[in-house]
Amino acid sequence: MLENCILLSLFAKENLGQMSEEQLSRYDRLINEPSNDWDIYHWATEAKPTPAEFEHDVMAMLREFAKNRNREQRLRQPDLEYLFE
Repeated sequence: MLENCILLSLFAKENLGQMSEEQLSRYDRLINEPSNDWDIYHWATEAKPTPAEFEHDVMAMLREFAKNRNREQRLRQPDLEYLFE
């Protein structure tokens, strides 16, 4: 779904380079294990409570990122060139 693609790709661009191996593992599990993409979106936006197995520092980082306190325009996924910098 587009909402998650935008949210997760921008979060990844901003955070993956600074995350520990353990955090990367938790992020990977978070984006791959839930069977419903809407669940991730609802947890990140706090529309629904996060299940205990996904309640960790990476989820807290994602929730904070989703708040968009700087009011950035987040209309599309980033280009992938940042992966090769």
